[in-house]
Amino acid sequence: MSGIKFFVGDITKISADAIVNAANKSLLGGGGVDGAIHRAAGKKLLEECRTLNGCNTGEAKITKGYNLPAKFVIHTVGPVYGGRGDDAEKLYSCYKNSLDLAAKNNLHSIAFPGISTGVYGYPKAAAAKIALTAIIDWLKNNSDFEIEITVVNFNEGDYKIYQRVLAENFSGEKSFFD
Repeated sequence: MSGIKFFVGDITKISADAIVNAANKSLLGGGGVDGAIHRAAGKKLLEECRTLNGCNTGEAKITKGYNLPAKFVIHTVGPVYGGRGDDAEKLYSCYKNSLDLAAKNNLHSIAFPGISTGVYGYPKAAAAKIALTAIIDWLKNNSDFEIEITVVNFNEGDYKIYQRVLAENFSGEKSFFD
């Protein structure tokens, strides 16, 4: 059965079919989660990313995981937060398109970081609500596809934000959570 669970720690240590990289448009590495994934995966990830011709905000592309415990990396580019009306729509698309790509590649476990919540400046509670909404919507619309989704919180503070957002907005969706 499909479901959502939470993990506090390093996404590069997750053993899953895929982990999601909060990438920049070049897909050639950067800071935060992106840099950590590139360092852990090794130089072959960068070589493969060079063949992808970048990625637009809200879209997703897939590569092998190389030296990571995850078999694949799904790269998605979140919006740089500016308080614009389409920021939420673009962030939602990151989650939806990553899950669509996982299903298309028959991947049944995926781990997400907090997309756009680092240097891209998206307020963490607002981003958590969008992430959980997108994931739950996707699970409802794809109930015939079994997938285990892990939301990876970098630290205990981020985990508490997700738990507060979950309690305040998703009490009717408990069947999706472990």
